[in-house]
Amino acid sequence: MTRFLICSFALVLLYPAGIDMYLVGLPRIAADLNASEAQLHIAFSVYLAGMATAMLFAGKMADRSGRKPVAIVGAVIFIFASTLCSLAQDGSMFLTGRFIQGIGAGSCYVVAFAILRDTLDDRRRAKVLSLLNGITCIVPVLAPVLGHLIMLRFPWQSLFYTMIAMGIAVCLLSLFILRETRPTTRPSSSCSPQSAESLINRFFLSRLAITTLSVSVILTFVNTSPVLLMEVMGFDRGEYATTMALTAGVSMAVSFSTPFALGVFKPRTLMVTSQGLFLAAGVVLSLATSNAVTLFGLTLICAGFSVGFGVAMSQALGPFSLRAGVASSALGIAQVCGSSLWIWLAAIVGINALNMLIGILIGCSIVSLLLIMLVAPNRSASDHEEIHHQSRS
Repeated sequence: MTRFLICSFALVLLYPAGIDMYLVGLPRIAADLNASEAQLHIAFSVYLAGMATAMLFAGKMADRSGRKPVAIVGAVIFIFASTLCSLAQDGSMFLTGRFIQGIGAGSCYVVAFAILRDTLDDRRRAKVLSLLNGITCIVPVLAPVLGHLIMLRFPWQSLFYTMIAMGIAVCLLSLFILRETRPTTRPSSSCSPQSAESLINRFFLSRLAITTLSVSVILTFVNTSPVLLMEVMGFDRGEYATTMALTAGVSMAVSFSTPFALGVFKPRTLMVTSQGLFLAAGVVLSLATSNAVTLFGLTLICAGFSVGFGVAMSQALGPFSLRAGVASSALGIAQVCGSSLWIWLAAIVGINALNMLIGILIGCSIVSLLLIMLVAPNRSASDHEEIHHQSRS
């Protein structure tokens, strides 16, 4: 079991590392490539576009060919793309490399969740996903620090050499440590696996909506935080960095506490708590009259996401054994595209940073609470999953 957890964590970490590590070198990259920082800032969107593209096919490939081959190919693509970025002579080549990097990271991301679905029952999977969420909260804090330390002595290309090393490590883990987890048994009924595990069912769609809205909340927070903290609240860059590190600390603490909470409370209770914290955050931010109150509201956002996201993801994957890869892809695409769509629409309409955040917080909490109350887990599906994992062990 330990090998699956290590490999899954490594596969997931390529995604946030690919986003956050290069940011500290952006001014120098722009200068060397004769491009403006504004032009290269779209590298973030290009990377996410690559991830979404990968998710269109990686899940189906993982269900057909196995988790291991897709993980290896994803890591190789990530290595190749990181090399391309390090060799870039102009902005176009750099952005092309970033898009391909997203394809590699997205393939590994999908496989990681499929592996966890294959190897863990619902309760243990919720605990592991909460821990994984806590670890991914560390990366946005540590990756820029690591990038800064690297650039104190080496050129910006070294940032991508580091990513190449990470890709090689993931590739070696996938080659020599990871064992194939794709289920080979087929249901005894006359229905095909596709019809027996359809993505078009009320429970999966409800959890897909909840996780997409939750990711929209946290990405809106990350996207609006520079404006909110530095322009509206008047923080300098040092205070901004300290505040973001503290919010990441809150996320980590809550994420690492959630597995213990799952031993005491039902998953539904934690999901309701999560959305209650989102709603409270929206109310606090809308009524805030001081920086201290606003910071309290931002802290509630981090706690709310950390306590409920892993549980909701676990429930979403629960009904799928033969199509866990496709389910993971559907979740990833919805989360990336849904959150990007909200941020884009809010910017087009001209909603300011604070109202953009308050709007998604209140909207997410109301819709998600209704879905949690109205759409409960299918008991027969849970029983089937338990039998599946007992047969594997």
